[in-house]
Amino acid sequence: MIEDPGGRCGWCGSDPVYVAYHDTEWGFPEYDSRALWEKLVLDGFQAGLAWITILRKREAFRAAFGGFEPEVIASWGETEVARLLSDPGIVRHRGKIEATIGNAQAWVAMEERGGFDAFVWDYVDGLPVQNQWETMTDVPAATELSTRMSKDLKKAGFRFCGPTIVYAWLQATGVINDHLVGCFRHAEVKSLAR
Repeated sequence: MIEDPGGRCGWCGSDPVYVAYHDTEWGFPEYDSRALWEKLVLDGFQAGLAWITILRKREAFRAAFGGFEPEVIASWGETEVARLLSDPGIVRHRGKIEATIGNAQAWVAMEERGGFDAFVWDYVDGLPVQNQWETMTDVPAATELSTRMSKDLKKAGFRFCGPTIVYAWLQATGVINDHLVGCFRHAEVKSLAR
C-alpha cells in the first residue's frame, strides 16, 4: 500500500467513510472504558473481514447491541443471540456474538477491579506509544505489547482478541500512534496524549 500524496496514511485510500474515520477518529487516544470496550468488540467482529465492512455497519451494530452498554449485554442469553443472528444489519456470526456477551461479563469484572481503561493504559504507563513509521510496510501486524495484552485479556475471559486484533485496536484507540510521520494526523494525535 502506498502513502497518500495528500498527507494521509495510505490505508484509508479515497473512500469517504475511511477518510472520515482516519481524519476524525483513528488513532485518537481513547480514555473512556466503555468506548475502549466497544472498539475491541468491533475489532473482534472485523476478524476475517475488511474494516470498511464494520465501519459501514457500525451504527447498525450500535442499535443491535443497545449502544454497547456492557452492563446490559453481560446479562444477555440465547434470546438475544437468536435476535442478533437474524439481524441483517450486523455481521451474523454466533461465535462473535457469544464472545461479545462474554466480553461484556469480563469487562464488568474488570471494572470492579479498577477499570478496563486502567487495565489498557497501564501497559503504556498512561502515555501513548509514539511510533515513527515512514511507510505502511514498516507497520507491524502485531508486537510484543499486543501479544502480551492479548494473553492477559484472554486470561481475564475475553475472546476474539488475538495479538493482531489487539494491535489494530491499540492503533484505533490511540494507545499506539501509528499514523505515518508524513501524515498530517501524526503530530495532531501526538498532541492529544494526556
